[in-house]
Amino acid sequence: MSSADEMAATPCDLLIKGWYVVTMNQNRDIIREGAVAVDGTDILAVGKARDLEASYAPKRVVGGDRFVITPGMVNSHIHITGEPLTRGYVPDDTPFEENVFEWLCPLYSMYTPEEEYLSGQLAAAEMLRSGTTCFLEAGTIRFLDDVVEGLREIGIRGRVGRWIWDLPPEPDVYRQNTDEAIANLQAALEAHPGGTPDPLIQAWSILVGHTTSSDPLWQAARELATEHGVGMSFHMSPARMDPEGFTAEFGHRPMIHLAELGVLGPDVAITHCVHVDSNEIETMAEAEVTVAHCPTTALKVSYGVTQVGKMPEMAERGINVAIGTDGNNASNYSDLMRATYLVAGLFKDARCDPQMFPAERAYEMATLGGARAICAENQIGSLEVGKKADIVLHDTDRPEWRPLLNVINQLVWSADGRGVHTVFVDGKEVVSDGNVLGIDEDRLWAQAQEAGEAICARSGLPDKAKYPII
Repeated sequence: MSSADEMAATPCDLLIKGWYVVTMNQNRDIIREGAVAVDGTDILAVGKARDLEASYAPKRVVGGDRFVITPGMVNSHIHITGEPLTRGYVPDDTPFEENVFEWLCPLYSMYTPEEEYLSGQLAAAEMLRSGTTCFLEAGTIRFLDDVVEGLREIGIRGRVGRWIWDLPPEPDVYRQNTDEAIANLQAALEAHPGGTPDPLIQAWSILVGHTTSSDPLWQAARELATEHGVGMSFHMSPARMDPEGFTAEFGHRPMIHLAELGVLGPDVAITHCVHVDSNEIETMAEAEVTVAHCPTTALKVSYGVTQVGKMPEMAERGINVAIGTDGNNASNYSDLMRATYLVAGLFKDARCDPQMFPAERAYEMATLGGARAICAENQIGSLEVGKKADIVLHDTDRPEWRPLLNVINQLVWSADGRGVHTVFVDGKEVVSDGNVLGIDEDRLWAQAQEAGEAICARSGLPDKAKYPII
């Protein structure tokens, strides 16, 4: 570039170059020998590398011809506390109600503020290292301020919530009457509003869901979401327990009842939704809700998703179906690329139809679908001018990436988070050469091991590992 060209070039902070740039824009363009220009937190331009090199004068150039550049993925449902530090301790042969009420709730209740802080960092590190730049948390945090502090240190984008319910009497640490639950929810929303001073972490109006909330709490959560301009999220109908419980109490199924209460809307993300019927799907479609599909959990906890799940019907009806990894005793990993692989395969086999959720559709669910789930489709989910610079560089100098002949097939069917090399969130580099920059990783791994062993010991729950440890 001549001195005259340099003078004419637009200054910017960063130029990210790649073998391919997967834009996920409206046309789903994939740009060979492409690049992304970034200034501050925003994407300035996306196009051919030679064109951007001629037009911009970056302070720094990263990437190269061995990288595939993609938008950061959005995990639409994950428990970042309670399970990362007890990963795998819960036996994998427990039915739903035993899994939740005899194992998970007691383990969650054992955590100290310091352990929840550590748990959130461990979950965030795993997500970032595998290409997830944003997440919607499950609303099962007890010590929200401590967890948010840890997330800010790591630099991930997320929507979080405190543990809110008003019907279950135990564990004792989570017992709340209706007034207390509403006050706790409002306090969380006021303490972590997003925007200034922290544009990345924001509290949402999240309930545990299932059959744990009274009608007044459901309605208050809906009103608080509207008042604070945030979304609403909850678990519902992974197993038969929820529709049976709602039908017994109200005479109709969960989605019908929630619609009658005025809860459902385009800013609502509902997790699981395996046991729903056609009338509920119609109600959900009319309300324009999002469904957070957690495929590994459905398989491991035997929800029957391949037998009764209606995710293809939901998608055909226009419902936004996004992807979540859930908790580390339900799927045991937080790598959304692995979950996307399952989404692309489950219903192909269940329906004996190879047209079910092709790779392109599954990848849309992990990026654009997740962005829509958190009401941020105008900010993240694709690499487009004006959107936030949440960007992932995948290293293709790995056996699972070669030969590279079809980028989307490779992302969904061959690759996983191990190939993630560099990650930017809001224009800031947070992963470099596969390592999280904001923390001492070796210290985190050691602390996680120590804390996990201590939590399991305090819980009094037995070690059900079937093979003897000598």
